[in-house]
Amino acid sequence: MLTSLSIKNYALIDSLNVDFNDGFSIITGETGAGKSILLGGLSLILGKRADLSSLKDATQKCIIEAVFNISNYNLKPLFESEDFDFESQTIIRREILPSGKSRAFVNDSPVNLTSLQLLGERLVDIHSQHQTLQLTSNDFQFQVIDALAKNEDSLQNYRTLLKDYKNLKKEYKELLSFQTEAIKEHDYNSFLLNELLEANLVVGEVEVLEAEYKTLNNIEGIKENLSEAYQLLSDEQLGVLSSLTSLKNIFQKLSGFSSKYEELFNRANSSLIDMNDLFSEIHVLQENLEVNPNRLEVVDAKLKMIHVLMQKHVVSDVSELITIKNQLEEKVAVTENLDETIQKKQSEIVSKETELNTISQGIHTNRSEVIPQLKKELETILLDLGMPNAQFNIDVVISDTFYANGKDELSFLFSANKGGSFNELKKAASGGELSRIMLAIKSVLAEYIQLPTIMFDEIDSGVSGEISNKMGDIMLQMSKNMQVFSITHLPQIAAKGLSHFKVYKEDVNEVTQTNLIELNHDERIIEIAQMLGGSEMSTSAIAHAKELLN
Repeated sequence: MLTSLSIKNYALIDSLNVDFNDGFSIITGETGAGKSILLGGLSLILGKRADLSSLKDATQKCIIEAVFNISNYNLKPLFESEDFDFESQTIIRREILPSGKSRAFVNDSPVNLTSLQLLGERLVDIHSQHQTLQLTSNDFQFQVIDALAKNEDSLQNYRTLLKDYKNLKKEYKELLSFQTEAIKEHDYNSFLLNELLEANLVVGEVEVLEAEYKTLNNIEGIKENLSEAYQLLSDEQLGVLSSLTSLKNIFQKLSGFSSKYEELFNRANSSLIDMNDLFSEIHVLQENLEVNPNRLEVVDAKLKMIHVLMQKHVVSDVSELITIKNQLEEKVAVTENLDETIQKKQSEIVSKETELNTISQGIHTNRSEVIPQLKKELETILLDLGMPNAQFNIDVVISDTFYANGKDELSFLFSANKGGSFNELKKAASGGELSRIMLAIKSVLAEYIQLPTIMFDEIDSGVSGEISNKMGDIMLQMSKNMQVFSITHLPQIAAKGLSHFKVYKEDVNEVTQTNLIELNHDERIIEIAQMLGGSEMSTSAIAHAKELLN
C-alpha cells in the first residue's frame, strides 16, 4: 500500500507531504484544483516519462518520493530479477533535473525506467475511463477468468513447457535445414576425410620423414664418409686410436714424476675412451646403413602427399591437418546420424505436446467451471449499478493452437439491453458502461487475488446519485482487501471514505499553488455540503452531508 507521498517543485505544487491510510480514501476538489497534477506526480513514481515543462521552478530540480508497504505483495522474486534491494518499506524516488535529465531510485539504488515500470504495475493501478480499454483486451479477460479459476500455478507450468516446446520446434527446423545443406556437402566431405585418413597423419612425422629422406637420398656419400672416418680411427700405423694409445702410454710413464703429467695421462685416457665410443658408433652406423630405394620411394611419396594436403587445406603443419580431419569426421558423423537425431527430436516434440495438451485441458476445465460464477457475480453487481439488463455470454473453446496462456479461444460477449444481441464489449458498451463493468470486475478480482493499490479517477462520471451510492459501497467493500482511492465529484461516494483528502489551490505571494490536506470530520461535513449545494451552503445541505457521513 501507498503510505506516504512527497512532491516538490512539480507543476503547481511547491511542496507537498501527505500520509495515507489503508482502506478506502477519498480525494475531492474543485475542477482545476490540481487532482490531475497529483496523479501526474504519482505516475512519475510508477515509471512515466518525465517532461521538463513539469518543473514549477525551472532552475530547481523536481523530487517526487513515495513510500510503499509491500510486505504482503510477494515482490521478492521481482526485486531479485531486477536486482533491487528488497525492503518491506520500499522508497521510490524520482528526480527531474533542470537540464532535462531524469533519475529514478528504488531504496536509494538507481534504476532504469523499464524496471521502474515493471515495479510500478505491481504497486498502483490508476484507473480512469481511458483505462477501460484494457477491459476489451483478450489477455485481460483471460486474467480475470484465470484469477477465479486459480490457474496461476498451472499457467506457470504451461508457460515453462511451452518455452521448451518452442525451443524443440526451433531445433527441429534447424536440423532439417542443416540436413538439406549437409547432404549436399556429405560426398565432398567424405572424399576429403578419406584422403586425410589414408595419409595416416602423425604429429611431428614430417621432420622425421625429411631426415630419413635426406639420409636415404645421400646414402652413398654417407657410407663413403663413414668408411673414411673408420679408417682414420682404426689404421694400425697412423690411426687415431693407435696414436692415442701410444700417447696414453707415454703419459702413463711420466705420471709418476709429477701431478701435471698425471693430469695429461687422464686427459689422454679420457680421449681414448671417447674415440673408442666414436669408433663403435661408426661401426654400428655402417652395419645398419644400407641402400633401400624402395623405402626412399615410400618416404618421398608420403612427404609429397602431406605437402599436397597442406596446400589443398591451406595449412602449414600436420597438426592443423589433423584438426581438419577431426572436424570432417564430426561433420560426416553428424550427417550420417542426422536421421536418428531428427527422429529423436520428433519424439521429444510429441512428448512435450502430450504434456502441454494435458495441462491445457486442466486449465480449460478450470476456466469452464468458474465462468457461470463470474457471469452471475458481474450481472448481480451491474444490476446494483443501474444496468438491470446487462448480460454476459462467456465461453472458452479448445483449439489446435498452443497460445501463450493455453489452447483456449475466448468469446467474451456483452449485451446491455433486454432482447439485444450479444457483441464484443468495445462494440456493445458505452464509455460509462465500460467504467461500471470494470468496477464490477475489479471488485470480483479483489476477492480472489491480491491487487495493488487502486486509484479510481472519476470512474463515477455521469452516474446518478443512487448508482453512485452503490459504487461507493462496492469500493468500500473492495477496501477490506486492498487500499482503494477514489477521485470523485459525487458526495455519495465521498461520504463512504474512511479517509478524505482535499486538493485545493491557493495564492501565496501572488503565485498559485496546489496543495493537499486530510480533512477532519467537521471539515468533511463542509466539503460534502459544498459538493451537494455549492459554495452557498444551506442548512439542508449540511444536514444532508451529516446524514451521508453517518
